[in-house]
Amino acid sequence: MTTRKSDLPLDADLVRALAALLDETGLSEIEYAVADKRIRVARNAPTSPAVAVNVPQQAAAPTVSAPAADHPGGVKSPMVGTLHVSPQPKAPPFVQVGDTVREGQTLFIIEAMKVMNQIPAPRAGRVAEILVADGTPVEFGQLLAVLE
Repeated sequence: MTTRKSDLPLDADLVRALAALLDETGLSEIEYAVADKRIRVARNAPTSPAVAVNVPQQAAAPTVSAPAADHPGGVKSPMVGTLHVSPQPKAPPFVQVGDTVREGQTLFIIEAMKVMNQIPAPRAGRVAEILVADGTPVEFGQLLAVLE
């Protein structure tokens, strides 16, 4: 039996939660997948006639150097959400640059849809760089830290 997209039940609460997350993080789209089922919520900007606007130049955001992006010890975000460096406000961070960590040790928490997701160290090593600040929105696959 073939299942058509229209036959899949729609979880309206999940769609609302994803839409709220778009508003909260300022993202333009988000995709949520479990097994072979996916829900993608995207925000389309309203179309309007083009208008010339003089926008002042801003300093470019710091970019991750190519060696860090390709580093085998790179820790990437497994999801979209807000990164937290400590278990609660005003608590010491899970790790700092120079700390030695063991595989599976919590490095960060990413808050997504009001759920706190621990981000473990993929391997043992020394924290060489932390590339995101507390409270920063992160994207899927974004480099968070480098372990050596």
